[in-house]
Amino acid sequence: EDLWAFKQLTVVENDLPRNVQQQDAIDFFVNKRLSKANLMASAKASPPELLRRIFFDLHGLPPTAKEITSFVEAYARNGEEAFEDVVDRLLASPRYGERWARHWLDITRYSDTAGMSNDYERSNMWRYRDYVIRCFNNDKPYDEFIKEQLAGDELAKASVKKRLVKKGLEGKELFNTLRKIESEGGYTQKEAELLIATGFLRLGPWDNAMVDDDQARQLYLDDVVNITGQTFLSQTLRCCKCHDHKFDPIPTRDYYGMYAAFATTFPVERAAPFLNVESRDRFESEEKFVRKMLSFARSEMNQLVEKQEAAAKTWYAEHDLPYKNEQKRKGDPDEKKPPRHVGLSHVEAGMLKVRRQDEWIWERRLERFQPLVQSVFSTRGMPKRSQNARKLRAFTVFRDEEPQVDSFILTGGSLEAPGAKVFPGVLSAVSLRARKEGAPHLLTDDVSGRRAALADWIANSRNPLTVRSIVNRIWQYHFGSGLATNSNNFGAKGGKPTHPALLDYLSRRFLESGWSIKTLHREIVLSDAYQRSVVPVGAENLAVVDPENMLLSHFRRRRLTAEEIRDSLLAVSGELVHSDGGIPVFPEMNMEVALQPRMIQFSLAPAYQPSECRDDRSRRTIYTYHCRGLADPFLELFNQPNPNESCELRDDASVTPQALTLLNSQFMTGRAVALADQLMRKSASTTEVIQKAFQQILARNAVDAEISQLETFFEAAVRSHGVADFEHPVYPTEITRSLVEEISGLPFEYCEILPKFSEYEADRKVKDLSLEGRALADVCLLLMNTNEFLFVD
Repeated sequence: EDLWAFKQLTVVENDLPRNVQQQDAIDFFVNKRLSKANLMASAKASPPELLRRIFFDLHGLPPTAKEITSFVEAYARNGEEAFEDVVDRLLASPRYGERWARHWLDITRYSDTAGMSNDYERSNMWRYRDYVIRCFNNDKPYDEFIKEQLAGDELAKASVKKRLVKKGLEGKELFNTLRKIESEGGYTQKEAELLIATGFLRLGPWDNAMVDDDQARQLYLDDVVNITGQTFLSQTLRCCKCHDHKFDPIPTRDYYGMYAAFATTFPVERAAPFLNVESRDRFESEEKFVRKMLSFARSEMNQLVEKQEAAAKTWYAEHDLPYKNEQKRKGDPDEKKPPRHVGLSHVEAGMLKVRRQDEWIWERRLERFQPLVQSVFSTRGMPKRSQNARKLRAFTVFRDEEPQVDSFILTGGSLEAPGAKVFPGVLSAVSLRARKEGAPHLLTDDVSGRRAALADWIANSRNPLTVRSIVNRIWQYHFGSGLATNSNNFGAKGGKPTHPALLDYLSRRFLESGWSIKTLHREIVLSDAYQRSVVPVGAENLAVVDPENMLLSHFRRRRLTAEEIRDSLLAVSGELVHSDGGIPVFPEMNMEVALQPRMIQFSLAPAYQPSECRDDRSRRTIYTYHCRGLADPFLELFNQPNPNESCELRDDASVTPQALTLLNSQFMTGRAVALADQLMRKSASTTEVIQKAFQQILARNAVDAEISQLETFFEAAVRSHGVADFEHPVYPTEITRSLVEEISGLPFEYCEILPKFSEYEADRKVKDLSLEGRALADVCLLLMNTNEFLFVD
């Protein structure tokens, strides 16, 4: 029973009574468990509660007061039809993809940087993020979604080869043309999207600095094997690296079989044309900023290099030796070359190192505007001198050598202790052949095609792990808990499903729909189980029999996620800008955090500079810059996950700093000020303006008692602001940094410019409002802190 996930799907339709229609099957299985436990189901949620619930579940945004009023009226006429219409409309909106892509990016560990000691920029990672959003919006069949992420480059290569053969190319001409397309990016739109999809294999934290090449290679392969198992199969594979799994039927040989499936895979940045659907808004302004930072770094660097080389020439002349520039003299013995940083003070030597690092950083950020993708490439193996090259063109220079690379079981996970040879393979505990002939659980050992074969096996309709995994995840995001509670671990220690027959029924329905996630959404949210009230029936008995509500007698109240809080605040303040895709935007964050010195190897990372344009800063959170080394403190406090590990389900823990942040953070205050400023321009009386604030934030009319309380609060706030003093924040255009020069051990300072603040479109501040406007901002802030705003029933 502990190995339930490895068994083939059971046919449970025969358990359904004849009078139970397919649309009622979910409720049949749920109610059957409730009856067995002698529990009563809650009544249906009210129409406003139901609408708010489905809006946040499918869009991650609140409905407006007008939308609630319209729905309540339609619901009174025909509740079932009204709710179905809303569900269909929400699923058809581009906001749906933005919401559900966030779930997938949690699982796959999306970030725009690589983390670790250097936190390297992944300049084109945004293309993968937008790919995921498009896939959800277009309801791409999930089996295709899997194959594209695991083997999109191999699928693209097959597509290119097919069209070249159609043109009559063969032999050496075919090979050379294919090689040129791979190097220069001469792909069709579809082929380019396939390459973008393989960004999945580039999402883990990664840094090869100060690490042996072979060890760095092993770390990469370990990472992709483990994340593939967690994401698509709900299996934790990492412990099998050193020994057979202690609890699950996964021997070490199977782990290294999957390891071998990726053994010919190398991470690279590949040329691929921008898609017509990809937004290139803001390219010009952002590239101008990056070039300005690059120019500043180069200018200072070149001045220091000129001074150093002038002193070097003098040294060579004094020692009667021919001059060699810095690069050429590196390998010379000390007595035949000038001292390092000759002619420079310790301050200048330190600055030279900083500016060289800055040049490298800003050159890399320029790639954000180039048609490149974070992808992978298949080859037998690379000579060590090219393994760390980032761009595919650097790899192709050496491809003719192609040394054979075998894979072995590494005893204890150690590279120094290779054991038996292994071939590319899959999990042998799953009764599904990986190929028609030969050993049933082995894949092809050709250079290219290993990942495509693995993807075919994972995305096979007869693979019970895959289909149960995604169905369970979708259910989990609607109900707050999966039918199997550990979505990343379907092993023996992950626990058994609470409703195994329901999970298998939905899995079979999912396959019948053509792997359609939107169809699955629809079936789930139209059930009575989903539409129940959060108010339980027989709470005392429930606390004993089912305290965690695993049997679904009522719906679970939940707090909004970090992104939902931010996006909802922007929505109710009227600032939210809906603009699809494109390079990441930089919202304003706490200035102390944004400008804090952040160590990277050899230097300090550039300071965080928010986008100058207010509209850019007001886009949805999914489009903001995600940096592993610098989390937004507001989002982090509300449990935005650490992208170094796969997050199967958000933590909703409540801690004291959250309450303090909701009352005092500059982001919260800014949204309250923005809304108050708008309302004061349109309303006259205090009662009217408070009522409109209530409608805007809580999407309902305030009752008389609430109006009375808020009017009293408003008047007190006016008096308080009459004696308060506010200052506008100062946005610096440069900042002084301090470091220690490594050779002398002496401290030095240097200047970092912050040009974005020189043309910064600042948000309205408290000081910009009248006394009444400030008081209304306090009212808005109060309403934004209510449970009614922050929770979903």
